[in-house]
Amino acid sequence: MKNSIVKIAGLNALGTALYVALVASFLTYVPPMFFSKAEDTVLIPIAMLLLFVLSASITGSLVVGRPVLWYLDGKKKEAVSLFMMTLGFLFLTTIVAFAVLALFNR
Repeated sequence: MKNSIVKIAGLNALGTALYVALVASFLTYVPPMFFSKAEDTVLIPIAMLLLFVLSASITGSLVVGRPVLWYLDGKKKEAVSLFMMTLGFLFLTTIVAFAVLALFNR
């Protein structure tokens, strides 16, 4: 069971990192196409808040979804272990992202 928890945690963290990369790419490359004429409207804040809510829901389900289900099913140790390992993998992913930034910034 321990091996599958590590695998699931890694996949959860990878899915979260890929989703974050997708959203960041969207925010980097798409705004000129959509927002060049909408600068003075309320639509940009609405779109950004909707993206924020959607992103919180998706990443929340990736990080917390399965641990909550396991916890409610009585697998408390496994749930906490999965949650902590997912956070650990996300931490390592964040460290790697900052290390890559530091290398490219030299």
